[in-house]
Amino acid sequence: MTTSSRLPGFYNKTLVERVQAIAEQAALSPEDRNALSSSGLNLEGADHMIENVIGLYSLPFGIATNFRVNNKEVLVPMVIEEPSVVAGASLAARLAREGGGFMASSDEPVMIAQMQILDLVNPHAARLALLAQKARILEFASTTDPVIMRFGGGPRDIEVRVIEDSPVGAMLVLHLLYDCRDAMGANTVNTAAEALRPMVEEITGGRVALRILSNLADHRLARATCTIPASALAFDQFDGEEVRDRIIEAYAFAAADPYRAATHNKGIMNGVDAVVIATGNDWRAIEAGAHAYAARSGRYTSLSQWGQDAKGNLVGTLEMPMAVGIVGGATKVHPTAQIALKIMGVTSARELAEVIVSVGLAQNFAAIRALATEGIQRGHMSLHARQLAMAAGATGDLIEQISAQMVREKLTAYGLVDENWGGDTIMVEVSAKQKKNRVFADNRTVAIVQPQGELSKLLSASFPKTRLADMVLDPSISERLNRIIKEQRQLDKILAHGLSA
Repeated sequence: MTTSSRLPGFYNKTLVERVQAIAEQAALSPEDRNALSSSGLNLEGADHMIENVIGLYSLPFGIATNFRVNNKEVLVPMVIEEPSVVAGASLAARLAREGGGFMASSDEPVMIAQMQILDLVNPHAARLALLAQKARILEFASTTDPVIMRFGGGPRDIEVRVIEDSPVGAMLVLHLLYDCRDAMGANTVNTAAEALRPMVEEITGGRVALRILSNLADHRLARATCTIPASALAFDQFDGEEVRDRIIEAYAFAAADPYRAATHNKGIMNGVDAVVIATGNDWRAIEAGAHAYAARSGRYTSLSQWGQDAKGNLVGTLEMPMAVGIVGGATKVHPTAQIALKIMGVTSARELAEVIVSVGLAQNFAAIRALATEGIQRGHMSLHARQLAMAAGATGDLIEQISAQMVREKLTAYGLVDENWGGDTIMVEVSAKQKKNRVFADNRTVAIVQPQGELSKLLSASFPKTRLADMVLDPSISERLNRIIKEQRQLDKILAHGLSA
């Protein structure tokens, strides 16, 4: 239903205006809109989901804009409490559009049911016996879930491994590979494994202990790639090729060092988990599978890869297990999860997986771009200040006043503004370029901008030794300055603007 995910200025709309815009794009009903204004889930529904319910716990539900996945426009629901994640993903998606957006693919939705077989006289002989009886095992497993079979799913194959050494000695492990169609599939594969126990014990002569799915769903991978022209990467005083090279250097750090890789991958999961939660899927299962997959070589490393192609474009790829569904579980029970799927417009579990892995790649880009250039604290500063103000009990306009004061104190402490900086002024960064050779004349200049001032006066005051005619501003900087002067946005929105464009 979405006509375009490119919604310029969406960040600056009021809450009511944002809901209206999404409702029109996704054809949300009045009931859907009402559910968004509450938690969507009532106490009675919650009481049927888990045990010992005493209340509800809500998280913000945001929309990441600008996404194009496999040439389809997608508005992406994200449920997360951490600031800058939705904005960062939106910015990354906008830049990725310069290279055509994200191209994604996914495997068939095949899950693994594991069966642990102990007390074997000869594990290797038992392994061969199971393989010889594969057809019989698969035929029986196909009877355990008639609904999945009716939709074209069902058991596909078996794998049998001998683990020679463990704390309890040798054991045999049987993997039942089961196509779960549009379900995540945990209940389906667990049921099949439970039902197969007597047959497996009869074939092997051993004792079947655990029967449970594996969250290392390496037969159910999703992958995404994006290509961003170097020219699209330039911002403020940073040249596009410099940004590209710094991002590749940041990736190399994560690829080589597990301490960095853990945080690098956490940034990926910021995006992934937010969509998984929004759609009612099991984010703990996705987390477990992702980190296990990152360590599949025996050394924990980056899930993503970044490099450049022959044309100098930045190229990013991400591959990871993505066991998500659009039927069953909380996806069907939680009203807001259904709204999230409606907003996204996905029609299969595989399509959902492809969107999610694209969001993970986008969020990874946003994080390492910030880290490799200006650092993350500048964009986070005002957003965290706002949260602290709310935690202290501030409401309404007082939240903005307190957060602005906190940011002002931070900027003064960092030496970015002097003690005379007033609350009615706005701090921005500008960079002068020499017209002849197009190199930066200075590295970083902080200007104190009076909202009433004109652009020419601002530039002359900021760069007294540079003639205005010799100064060439990056388009993004010029646009930002003009917007500040024209609209006089509040300080915290200006500081967050770079991430929310």
